[in-house]
Amino acid sequence: MHYENDENYFRGYEWWLMKEAKKRNPKIKLIGLPWAFPGWIGKGENWPYDYPDITAYYIVSWILGAKQYHGLDIDYIGIWNERAFSSKYIKVLRHFLDRLGLWNVGIIAADGDWNISKEMIIDPYLNDAIEVVGAHYPGTKTVQNAILTGKKLWSSEDYSTFNNDVGAGCWARILNQNYVNGNMTSTIAWNLVASYYEELPFGRCGLMTAQEPWSGHYKVESPIWITAHTTQFTQPGWSYLQVDGHLEGGGSFVALTDGLGNLTIIIETMSHNHSKCIRPPLPNFSVTPQRATFYLRGSFYMVETLQVWHSRLDFESGKSSLFQQLHPVKVWKGRFSLDLNVDEVYTLTTLKTGWKCEFPEPPPPQPFPSNYRDDFNIRNPPFSEAPNFADQTGVFEYFVNASDPGDHVFTLRQVVVQRPITWVSDADQTISVIGNFKWVNITVTCDIYIEKPRDGGVFIAARVDNGGIYVRRTKGVFFWVFADGSYRVTGDLAGEEVLMKGLAGVRDNAWHTLTLNIQGNSASGLLNGYPLWENVTVSKPGNGWAALGTRSFEFAQFDNFHVEAC
Repeated sequence: MHYENDENYFRGYEWWLMKEAKKRNPKIKLIGLPWAFPGWIGKGENWPYDYPDITAYYIVSWILGAKQYHGLDIDYIGIWNERAFSSKYIKVLRHFLDRLGLWNVGIIAADGDWNISKEMIIDPYLNDAIEVVGAHYPGTKTVQNAILTGKKLWSSEDYSTFNNDVGAGCWARILNQNYVNGNMTSTIAWNLVASYYEELPFGRCGLMTAQEPWSGHYKVESPIWITAHTTQFTQPGWSYLQVDGHLEGGGSFVALTDGLGNLTIIIETMSHNHSKCIRPPLPNFSVTPQRATFYLRGSFYMVETLQVWHSRLDFESGKSSLFQQLHPVKVWKGRFSLDLNVDEVYTLTTLKTGWKCEFPEPPPPQPFPSNYRDDFNIRNPPFSEAPNFADQTGVFEYFVNASDPGDHVFTLRQVVVQRPITWVSDADQTISVIGNFKWVNITVTCDIYIEKPRDGGVFIAARVDNGGIYVRRTKGVFFWVFADGSYRVTGDLAGEEVLMKGLAGVRDNAWHTLTLNIQGNSASGLLNGYPLWENVTVSKPGNGWAALGTRSFEFAQFDNFHVEAC
């Protein structure tokens, strides 16, 4: 809903991803968490809580649309990612959900620290409205107030660490210790798959890597197999057994059951230096090789055999052993022992369904094509966004320009016309990047169409060096044209470092072709195939992506994008 009453439930890739996840595991839970809100919700203010009925309407519409258009049941909904919460809004949202029969949708709050629990224990109506107290990056620790709420405690965002073997060690440690130390029964990794340009903030901070759609290359990183130690042998709805999960020699274990006689035990012995997460700082601790003996009691006393799966992160040779099935362990009168080395993960389980899948060798990695074109001529695109473009501020979507009688019926359009209520401070301009961050010498050509009269404007750019949470500080070479007929060349997205300016004769509601050429330290620009400016000296940055965008949050169209680079 970019605009009020703009109910489009087919934007983005998330619908497709949720349906694919449900195909593979129908028991998987679906959670929504707003990181930003469309600007119309705040009626001009950068705040979503002044009109809680409107914000609740927006969220509930999304939940209903998931069901109506995609057959997806959303299980949980959050408030606002890592920003302030409003007790009043949470109660209004719960009222909206209940009124529409969405009793099964639980509210998670507040996806930041544990502070909401202070209000929950003194406000019974707030406590009743919330099903899960969720904190981000809790360092495996909770607080007493959260426990006193009597609610489920989750680490509702965690990990966010480079996905090498240290990242795998981080993930193994917190998956266990969030429960052992903090009584958190769910740990959610951000992010699932690193499918964005690696030089953007938090590059490769996903459980696996698939960042080359142009080549099809992907890599199943070690955190995926650490995940399998838990997720292949438990399901949503299993319960943790209340045991002291600290091992004498360091490390931890957890035990879970489905309540039907099945048991899964996960053990980790991650050392300090090999399990550091990106945040918070990790206090010192030591882990030593040890022999651990486990005693099964109650209904599990009769278990005779446990299946064994094992991983060892080898930081000396670099040849880690990941998710290997070992010989079953015999249990004698409810007792068994294991010799545990450092930096290992074991799963012992009554389930015999474990499987390390085989998959075809992925295509080899390839750099982004040095000669790339997109004319956006696709009538029924599978997704709303064009491939390979990575929007950093604003939203660029396929557009059918029905009023154009010529060559620009199918275009790419920037469609956000009011500044969103943001999670972090986005840029004042919109921008989408594309290509290879290592590009130095580059020519970018694109047809542009300014829709906003008087003060509208668009740009193409090269050697763009930043994005994500740092987008406001983005540098590069930006070639701007404006509806008032002027042009500028700047060294930054903010437009403060002016390298050249003048008159171009560009007007709104007409197509023009921009070309930006950079060779070494010299840049030049063409308008409609004719030189407009040349011999502008550029020194920094020395490399970066290509990009396009707009002066403000405004409608504008782009077509026949072409980049040649080296």
